This record gives sequence, structure tokens and C-alpha cells, in this order.
Amino acid sequence: MALTDRLTDGVRTALAQAGLSPADACVWEVPRQAGHGDYATSVAMQLARAAKKPPRQIAEAIVRHFPPMPEVERLEIAGPGFLNVFLSPAWVAGTLRDVLEAGEAYGRGSAEAGRRIRLEFVSANPTGPLVIVNARAAAVGDSLARLLRAQGGHVTPEYYVNDAGTQFEALARSFEARVRQALGEDAPLPENGYPGEYLSELALAYRTDGGPAPDEVPAPARLEHFGRYAVAEMVNAQRRILADYGVTFDAWTSEQHDVRDKGLVEAVLDDLGRRGLTYEQDGALWFRSTQFGDDKDRVVRRSNGELTYFGVDIANHHHVKFGSAERVIDLIGPDHHGYVERLRAAMQALGHPTEAFEVLIIQLVTLLRDGQPVRMSKRRGEFVLMDELLEEVGKDAARFTFLTRRHDSPLDFDLAVATRRSADNPVYYVQYAHARIASIRRQLTEQGIGVPPWSAIDLGVLTLPEEQQLIKRLLGYPEMVAGAARALEPHRVAFWLSEVAGLFHPYYKAHRVIQDDRALMLARFALCAAIGQVVRNGLDLLGVSAPETM
Repeated sequence: MALTDRLTDGVRTALAQAGLSPADACVWEVPRQAGHGDYATSVAMQLARAAKKPPRQIAEAIVRHFPPMPEVERLEIAGPGFLNVFLSPAWVAGTLRDVLEAGEAYGRGSAEAGRRIRLEFVSANPTGPLVIVNARAAAVGDSLARLLRAQGGHVTPEYYVNDAGTQFEALARSFEARVRQALGEDAPLPENGYPGEYLSELALAYRTDGGPAPDEVPAPARLEHFGRYAVAEMVNAQRRILADYGVTFDAWTSEQHDVRDKGLVEAVLDDLGRRGLTYEQDGALWFRSTQFGDDKDRVVRRSNGELTYFGVDIANHHHVKFGSAERVIDLIGPDHHGYVERLRAAMQALGHPTEAFEVLIIQLVTLLRDGQPVRMSKRRGEFVLMDELLEEVGKDAARFTFLTRRHDSPLDFDLAVATRRSADNPVYYVQYAHARIASIRRQLTEQGIGVPPWSAIDLGVLTLPEEQQLIKRLLGYPEMVAGAARALEPHRVAFWLSEVAGLFHPYYKAHRVIQDDRALMLARFALCAAIGQVVRNGLDLLGVSAPETM
């Protein structure tokens, strides 16, 4: 049970003993000033109106009847009726054993236990290489999967491949043109083609592999032949880059093979029709999305018989995603913001609970070097490629930097900062804390100093304010992780890790761990070991390594 839950139970017991109505909820906050205690609640003010008593009088009753708890040293009343709780230093120090004994499991919860979750992210069109905003989406999505698994969820990360429709056709025709150019032909790109040099490189590889010339492929089959080859190669390249980034997907869903070819679109449109939620107008088929909060109805099949992307996506979400999970989460780019309401309307129309479908917007990234905008990639033209970013800064720095801000906030990514070995590089600062702790362990071994079981170490000597503050921060880790998973905000983990590193480094410099006082040495090492364990746990949630040396 979380500490705040135990404190809430204490408040409820006190209210019952005082003959006062119980509190429906007791919200706890960590005061900014240490003099205001370790936790504070305004529950007395919330109950005042119903109890017809002044808040301070209710707070006094809670203090008077609060049951003895080993966690609590004392309670104080502040202002109009705030209740401040001060934790027992001895109890705080003793909790380090729980952290150390839990090890890798510390911070895990059960809020999503047994729940099947489908999480789609990145899903870049297979018409070009992955770019920097895809790298941000991959960091956020993979960390979300780790967070939700840490809460007991059965998470299926999914990459949806848009290998059909007009973009597929444009890719096929562009690639065919590049193959012809590789053969020395004067073949212009189609009007809506993809101009990046990557297709020229792919065309050379295609010819090296013995791929047939365009005129050797029957004309009716050319679109499919060149399109499928290009998609397969682009997706394989995306898989490799994502794997280097530490991101893997359990499901690679093909729009063509897994949705269209299986007749899922026709099935879902028939379903909507039976519900009276489609109509024909001007030869097109429309979905009545305005009945579910959208600003206008949407076309699902055009007058020429072609399915819209929206029509296909309804089938994908209804049959594929919700067919295997009870909760679906999509991460999409900022240019798709207007798409959310129509898809949410379709899911509601098909009977899925509103809260079961969530969409996160991943905002854009501005790439800088020492504060100045970075020129765009030569290979791609207008975008910075993900593999170029990883080559310069590495996986850890890229992932951690992307997770230092909320996913829906624009992010400035400074390459110079991300490669610095200094405190202003957030990932270095956190990883260095772990490396320092590993160094302490090595020094103990080198000096032949044996460390007894944690249960045999007297932790009560950890009375310094800095030590108590560090332990209390570790105590808050499980609630922080649970909150990050609940809010779908992995940046909270990165922020927490940075705060802990900011507390640890000054403590490490000011207070010797290895010293003549054996009892104090062992207690301080236990504190450092616990910090190292929790930092390692947090970094793992972000998909970032915890190096032993730096």
C-alpha cells in the first residue's frame, strides 16, 4: 500500500473516532517548503461545510484522534486548516531495505494488471526514411509501453504500414522512374512523386540484386511490382533503425494485407450502415460523424468507388486493434490533429467506450547546435534523418532528450548539449550518478570491505537532511511511476531522474561514503545502492542504459 494511502486510512480512522463524516477523498501534496512537513492535505477544509464546523476544528480533531503510525513523527495544523504530516526519520531510513530488497521490481504496480493494450506509434509512411519527429514518437511510444507493462498491462506495440492508396502509387511510380534513370533513361519523376535521393540509392541496390528492368515487367503489374519492392525495402530499413534505437514492435500491420484484402473495410461499413450511420450523397458514402461530436460528416468511400484513408482506418481500429485489445492508444503527428475527433466518433459509433480510445499528439522538433538551427539533411532534402541523429548523439542521449518535455509540447533538441559530458546534458548527469555509485561498489571490493546483508546494516544513522531528502524522493518513485503511466506522460520519469541526480551529486561530493566509521559507511553505501537501483529502474523505463563507468 502506498504511503499516501496509509495516511488517508489514518485520517479516516481519526474522523470516525471524532464522530465526523468520512472523507470521500484525501488529496496529498508534497509541500515546497520543508517546514510545512513531508505531506499536506486540505481535507479539513473540504469537510467543513458538510460538518458545519470551522476547518481548524476538524483538523484539530484529526490530530487528536490520528492513530499511532510508525511512519508519522507528528502532525501540525497550518493556516486555515491545512494538515501537515512529518515523517519519522527512523522510519524513513528503514524504508531503504524495502527499496533494496525489491530491486528491479521496485516501482512496479498493478493498475493495468491483465489489461490488453494496443499501442500504435511511429507508423511513418513507407515512402521515405525515418526523420527526427519519428525518433521522438518512437522514444515516447516505447517508454509508454514500458510504463504500462510496469503497471501489469499486456501491451502490444504496433506499427501500421500504409502500403495502399495514393501514396503507395506515388511511391511505386517514383521508384520506377529512379530505376529507369539508373538504366540511363530520361525518366522524369511523376508530378506527386518523392524526390529524395534515397530512392536513387534504392534503385541501384535493386539493379545490383538483379531486379528486372521496368519494360521487362508486364505493364499491368508494374505498379504492384515496384511498389511492393520499395515498401518492403523501406520498412526493412525502418525496422533496422528502430532496432538500433532499442524499439521493437510486436505487430506490423499492413493496410493492404491485414485490412483491405481481408474485407474488413466492407464489413465495418456494412456495420455502420445497419446502424443507420451512413448515407449516400453525390455518389459518395458518408459517415454521420456529427452525431458523435465531429464538426461535419466524413466521406468513407468516394464517388469513384475508392475508399478514403479514414474509411480504411475505421476498419483497422475496429477489427484489428479493438479485435485484440480493450484499450487502444494512438500516437500521431501534429499535422493530423483534426483527424482525432472523426476517428473518436467512429469508435463511439461502433460501441467502444470513449475512455477506451486515446490519441496523443507528438509535437515537432527543432534541431539546434549551440542554439543555432541545423541545416537540413542532404540525403532527404527538407528533413533531418533519424539515423543521422543517432549517428551523432547516440541512442541514450536521443531518447532521454526527447523525453525531457511533454509529448504535446514543441521540443528544441540541441546536438551540442546532447553530446556534452557535463551537468547541462541531462542524460549524462543522470547516467553519471549511476556510474559514480558503481564506482563506490568497485572501491569497496578493491579494498576488501565486505558488505553484509541489508538487514544487518543499521540505517538509523542516516539522519542528515540531505540523506532524509534522498530517501524520501526514492519513496515517491512508485507513485510517480504510477502517475506517469496513468497520465501517459513518460517525461515525468525523466524529470524525476534529473531531480534525484541533482540531489545525489552534491551529497556525493560533500559526504564521504568509504570512511573509518564502518556503521556510517555501510549505511551510506546502502543509500547509494538504493539510489543506483532506482535510477537504473527509471532509465530502463525510458529505454536508456545505466552505464557502470563513464
